[in-house]
Amino acid sequence: MRKSRFTDSQILGFLKQNEEGAKVADLCQEHGFSNAQFYQWCSKFGGMDASLMKQMKELEDENRRLKKMYAEEKLKAVLREEVLRKKW
Repeated sequence: MRKSRFTDSQILGFLKQNEEGAKVADLCQEHGFSNAQFYQWCSKFGGMDASLMKQMKELEDENRRLKKMYAEEKLKAVLREEVLRKKW
């Protein structure tokens, strides 16, 4: 997954500035991101504080790790099954 140019605290800062009345177009031009990216951040991080954002990132990392572990175990099971079929 591509790493963001902006830190979590910067993203929260942009969202907070918008809540305080700054225009989206001005924020995008000033900091160098697109309107679409801003609205993606709004849908993903809107209403969060820094601790919730950190917790969400940790859960995403754990989920990614567990999915990888599952895929590896599934592959091992398929290989075992093939070996057993060849023996009989």
